Amino acid sequence: MRRVTYAMGVSLDGYIVGPDGDFDWTEPDEEVFRFWIDETRELGVHLLGRRLYETMLYWETADQDPSLDAASRAWIEVWNPLPKVVFSSTLSAVQGNARLASGGLAEEIERLRAEPEDGDIAIGGATLAAEAAALGLIDEYRVMVHPVLVGGGIPFFPQEGRRIDLELVETRTFGSKVVHLRYRVAR
Repeated sequence: MRRVTYAMGVSLDGYIVGPDGDFDWTEPDEEVFRFWIDETRELGVHLLGRRLYETMLYWETADQDPSLDAASRAWIEVWNPLPKVVFSSTLSAVQGNARLASGGLAEEIERLRAEPEDGDIAIGGATLAAEAAALGLIDEYRVMVHPVLVGGGIPFFPQEGRRIDLELVETRTFGSKVVHLRYRVAR
């Protein structure tokens, strides 16, 4: 059965976006960017909330920019063909290889898990991930911890009021002192 993963860059104090809405501190160096590209190659579909979807729209046309570096071009080659499901109550249409969710999150994940497709089901965006976590749908948390304290903002971990035991599966420290942690939900 396909795993459901939640992966994002996070400050050491646990935020994916700072109090001012800024997340420039998550901009990856080349080594971290290559790691994200390789991780994305393993995905079969990406579920996104509206805000993350709108942030990632840049990549739909970024290939028109002749000044892009090789890593950005490699990202586009992986990201753009990846099927995406967008959860939004305000959007009426989406672009690229995306579709609006036709059901609730649990129903979409159940349907995607039942498909004979390969690749993990990734969740992007704190609000969507919080809903998935509350429903017990996340199998793995993948955290890219950046060496910065931002003091508030949008937290990576949902505040759902219940304990979730995790098993450490993988760690990696990059030259930029960013640390990747991969945890599997203990069941």
